[in-house]
Order: sequence, then C-alpha cells, then structure tokens
Amino acid sequence: MRIEVKGRNLPVSDQLRQHVVKRFRKVSRQVSELAELELELFEERNPAIADSQVAEATLHLKGVTLRARDCSPDIMHSIKLCADELSVQVKRHRDKRRKRRESRAAASAPVPGDISTAG
Repeated sequence: MRIEVKGRNLPVSDQLRQHVVKRFRKVSRQVSELAELELELFEERNPAIADSQVAEATLHLKGVTLRARDCSPDIMHSIKLCADELSVQVKRHRDKRRKRRESRAAASAPVPGDISTAG
C-alpha cells in the first residue's frame, strides 16, 4: 500500500511519517498492495476549538473510496483514532463483499432434491 502524508499548517517530520506507517500497518495488511492512502494532517488555528489537531485519511481501493477524519488535542492520538476507524471500515467492506460473493454462489448452486426419471 502506498502512503502519502501531507501536512497543512503542520510540519511533517520523518518521525511523524514513521508513526503513520506504524499505525496504518494494520490497514495495509487488510488491503491489496495497489491501494493508495492519502493522509492529511493539519492544525485548526481557531482557539475556540479544543481538538485542534486533525487527521484525515482517504483510502482508494478498487471500486470504493473510504474516508476517516478524527480530531484530538494531540496529532499522534488523532492518527491512531483515524487508523482505527479506517481499519473498521475496511473490515466492514471486506465482510460485505464476502457475504455478497457467498450469496451469489449459493443462489447459483443447484438445489439437491429428488430427480425422477421418466421411464
């Protein structure tokens, strides 16, 4: 999975990038290597907002785009919350696809029953 980290009103250091890769490792195990993750980190400059550190993640998968946004007073905590939320969304998407595939396979399978032969 390719991870792109952007910072707005916030410097993105190597330590922060390593933290992002560590936190999104769980998500990267659940998706294909062709998936692209865009993470935008920024700080709200409004003093009235208590949770000013924001992390927004956009995960581009085949046929679907998943988004997560979390705010907290600490950027590291925002990243953790965002990664957890995105992981739940990926799991829900995978389960939905699996159930759809299983129901189609069950619908197309022949129903076992008595087949009488005319003779």
